[in-house]
Amino acid sequence: MTEGELNALVARFQAADVPRAEWTHQAHLLVGAWHVHHLGAAEALLRLRTGIRRLNEANGVPNTATGGYHETITVAYLRLLERALADGHGASSFEARVTMLMASPLAGKDVLFRYYTRELLTSPRARAGWVAPDLQPLP
Repeated sequence: MTEGELNALVARFQAADVPRAEWTHQAHLLVGAWHVHHLGAAEALLRLRTGIRRLNEANGVPNTATGGYHETITVAYLRLLERALADGHGASSFEARVTMLMASPLAGKDVLFRYYTRELLTSPRARAGWVAPDLQPLP
């Protein structure tokens, strides 16, 4: 994905204009990476919390104890994205780092299960607030 395409996706995200079918795991990661790169992890988290909830509502997805926004997943992925973008594996441009990121194991849907048991990560407690990993610490 080019930086221009990524900027367009982020603009649509910020306007709560990404259809549910397009709001995939990959789209989450791309939008998260953009926010971490441009705003830093702390501000990215604030904006993603609000933006994901707003996008869910726009798509008819209720944010409840069992569905919609998930705090632990958001925080954990932001930490992993921050680390991956900082490492960069020698890539000089943001676009190159994002391309490498999307080809890495981090782009897999099950990466958080290296750190969390399924039971903990899918719990209402983890959805509602940050819960530390129970298998191994995040890098």
